[in-house]
Amino acid sequence: MTLKQVVKPAVTLGAVGLVFLGGMFISSQRAHADASSGDTPESQEIEIGLKIAPVRLNMTGKDSRLVGLGSFIVNGQADCNGCHTSDPAREYKDPGNPFFNQHPTIVNPDTYLAGGNNFGPVGGGIVNGVPGPGPDIITRNLTPDHTGLPEGGHSFGDFLTIMRTGKDFDHLHPNCSGAPTPTTNCYFSVPGNEIDGDLLQIMPWPTFSNMTDHQLLAIWTYLSAIPCNANKNSPYPWVRNVC
Repeated sequence: MTLKQVVKPAVTLGAVGLVFLGGMFISSQRAHADASSGDTPESQEIEIGLKIAPVRLNMTGKDSRLVGLGSFIVNGQADCNGCHTSDPAREYKDPGNPFFNQHPTIVNPDTYLAGGNNFGPVGGGIVNGVPGPGPDIITRNLTPDHTGLPEGGHSFGDFLTIMRTGKDFDHLHPNCSGAPTPTTNCYFSVPGNEIDGDLLQIMPWPTFSNMTDHQLLAIWTYLSAIPCNANKNSPYPWVRNVC
């Protein structure tokens, strides 16, 4: 499997205004955006985003329009859960699996954006003409931790750096000092395969980097509004979250 085969595309969206809500939880099925600014494409996207969020949202101190826009991007455009679900076999709840022709679609909140999806070995080098192993790439838990910050406690500044440059703050897959083995979690860089282990190799940050700061703030704000998922039974320690 090549890196290009597993990277998913994302698309961009316009900026929005500001409306603040305090001390409030909302259910996505009954949420409506404030359309006082007019029935613009952006306000429609915000309203759709609030309606399609598959989990209960914590709106305390958050801008509802940013949350709605972020949900529209995450759930209506970029299919973030397609990679970051904790269990692809349980991404949808029965009987809400669209691939089984079950309608309406029901996303499983128990696995939603909790990370742990294993893409298998990716990006191995060549050792004496023989393909060497690459590390198993495991998607990260995007839900907030006990601090209320998404992705296990990343600030918006960190999030911008991740989305603009692909920096892996967790340093999970460094470059090997020697040839990798099946038990190592590193990249072996050789001519023609000069992978930088400090960069995320599957996350489509080169595409997301084209988005505006405001659009990325919307995604980050939405991710801070979803429930924490500890994913405590994950075999991968870095995916488990402290709620």
